[in-house]
Amino acid sequence: MNPEGTYARIYAVVRRIPSGQVSTYGAVARVAGLAGRARQVGYALHALGEEKEVPWQRVVNARGQISLGAEAGKDSLQRQILEVEGVRFDERGRVDLDEFGWRVGR
Repeated sequence: MNPEGTYARIYAVVRRIPSGQVSTYGAVARVAGLAGRARQVGYALHALGEEKEVPWQRVVNARGQISLGAEAGKDSLQRQILEVEGVRFDERGRVDLDEFGWRVGR
């Protein structure tokens, strides 16, 4: 499968995550039919650049934390956007995935 087709599948899943909820890289990969390819989700989201139609901020790691990217300040931007959407972080900087985690179909 070509990267563009794979990325399109990933972006389609990420667009389904509602405001106020998050998903993990691994869960996005599974829903996109790419089980075990969580890193590819990260690569796809990094490749977005200034794309605004894909809510990249709603994808966190399996511990409910923001994964630090190579771009300085992007982690704080992601947290700020999520907090505006109503997502809360605990004192360790984690999102409660039981409370804020997106479940397909809910």
